[in-house]
Amino acid sequence: MAVILIGALLTVAGVVYMAGAVIGRGRLSDPKSSPATPDRPAPKLATTGPTLEPRRRGLGFFGLSQNWPGLLMMGVGLIMLLSAAVF
Repeated sequence: MAVILIGALLTVAGVVYMAGAVIGRGRLSDPKSSPATPDRPAPKLATTGPTLEPRRRGLGFFGLSQNWPGLLMMGVGLIMLLSAAVF
């Protein structure tokens, strides 16, 4: 029973860690946080101020270099859950 509880806690902790890492990287509404690229024209936005959709944020938050502790916690938790289910 303890293995299942620890595995579930590690899995949830991995998800919470990765979500906190994405939130902690900076404000999404700050367009100055992403570098401008000269090959792409700036989109015409309905508002002139900062928006919730930065121009060049991309999918960098899925990178392995920033999320490896969360992925490791989730992996160990899932292995513990699967090992408890087999036996």
